[in-house]
Amino acid sequence: MNKKNLYTLFLLLFSFFLFTGISSGQDNENIYNESCTSIMVGKDASTDGSVMTSHTCDAYYRTWLQFVPAREYEPGTMHPVRWGTMHTSSAWSEENIETKGEIPEVEKTYAYLNTAYPCLNEKQLAIGETTFGGRRELRNKNGMFQIEELERIALQRCTTARDAIKLIGELIKKYGYGDSGECITIADKNEVWHMEIMGEGPDKTGGVWAAQRIPDDHVGISANICRIAGIDPDNEDYFMVSDNVYEVAKKMGFWDGKETFKFWKAYSGRKPFSSREYFVLSSLAPSLGLEYDDEELPFSVKPEKKVDIRDIMKFYRTTYDGTDWEMIRNLKVPVRRSDDEGNTYTDTIVSPAAHPWMSGDKRALLNSLEEGVVVRERPIAVQYCAYSFIVQLRDWLPDEIGGRIWFGLDVPRLSPRIPIYAGNLSLPESFYICGQDHFSTESALWAFRRANRLAMVNWGEGKEIMEPVVMEFEDKAFNEVGFIEKKALELYREDPILAREFLTRYSNDFARSAVSRWWDLGDELWVKFRWSF
Repeated sequence: MNKKNLYTLFLLLFSFFLFTGISSGQDNENIYNESCTSIMVGKDASTDGSVMTSHTCDAYYRTWLQFVPAREYEPGTMHPVRWGTMHTSSAWSEENIETKGEIPEVEKTYAYLNTAYPCLNEKQLAIGETTFGGRRELRNKNGMFQIEELERIALQRCTTARDAIKLIGELIKKYGYGDSGECITIADKNEVWHMEIMGEGPDKTGGVWAAQRIPDDHVGISANICRIAGIDPDNEDYFMVSDNVYEVAKKMGFWDGKETFKFWKAYSGRKPFSSREYFVLSSLAPSLGLEYDDEELPFSVKPEKKVDIRDIMKFYRTTYDGTDWEMIRNLKVPVRRSDDEGNTYTDTIVSPAAHPWMSGDKRALLNSLEEGVVVRERPIAVQYCAYSFIVQLRDWLPDEIGGRIWFGLDVPRLSPRIPIYAGNLSLPESFYICGQDHFSTESALWAFRRANRLAMVNWGEGKEIMEPVVMEFEDKAFNEVGFIEKKALELYREDPILAREFLTRYSNDFARSAVSRWWDLGDELWVKFRWSF
């Protein structure tokens, strides 16, 4: 078999493998080390003065969400601390749940949006998350708290990022941290902080942590790598740290006490950035001349022009097309065609197997057909994303209206952003049902996941169908939300509950419209690509 025919056979086989049981997800051994991306924007770095944080939940976690109302408790009530909440099938399910202990409840809690990693409360406090693992020697499963429960309690009890950091630090010290290394990006309507947390080691069930504020005119990013470098505990406007931050590093042999202390170097040991951090920071501040082979990048950068929410949405659709990290080169397949007069000729088409979300082994083999191509980095938009959001916090509006989250299910490049407000009272029923373990037309997830996967069957044509519809919904939202919020503000002055009901109706109608459109897109793609499997 000649080289051209072998090349064509490889591409056709991979088109078949894509939908016949060979994984199209990321390699299992790497998924938890490369899961989640959070971009943070200070209020003076954004075009409208909003503070932003964000999150992609890039792993096999639940996709249902709900609004949990504010509650009041009698003295003596205890709050159960639970593990396993990220692997339940619905808002009403208790499977996989383990109660690890209890802490005293507070008299009153705030309402919050309950995602796998709880994300936004009614007071415009928001939290994003990324896992960086940290040093394995620090892990201690005897600690009571995992990161998602710390987020939940902070949202229930706090109104500012600083208060949330302080509370989380106190809970870790008293009850212990039992998770791997985690970063949470905590924002309120005035500022945004980046907090990194690890256990204290096998002989203590506490924890060690540091938090650094993103300057108001800067943008930062957390993408599964410990990022905090030098710390200055005396500079309370920009740093908060655990009281054992130096002690643990010395005790565990991570720092000799002589060289300049860097948090990432002591507690991670890994290069403190990868392609995602480099891509975002260098794109926003190209004049800094950042180099990918530098030892460090700045913790955050001042963007050369202020950042709009739609700029951040664009970052979350990134698959590095046209860059050195492009996931799949523009591989071509020779095909025989006939013109209207019956004459045959040779044409080339984009390989139906070539799309940015193939598993590592398929991507490596396809890229190996083009000499010199080696792509090991993952993009921001990945196919194993459960859900993602970007949240805006705006101090010039009532909290119920000012907190605005742009939520999406499945692949961020292929799914629409749904506007949801801090004051919303409910969501459509299909958002209460997880679809991770089984296909269900009752789950909103599968409207998006089915259509998005079908678009990958022939990505050259599929993207021409999907991406205009994504932008159609994005344009629709931004053409509407100004009027919607103006009307909500008028209603708020009359009665806040009227404003909340109005916003809830709008968000739910938008969500239902998106779900319905993606079911229709899936049907269209089934028919269009029926010969492509």
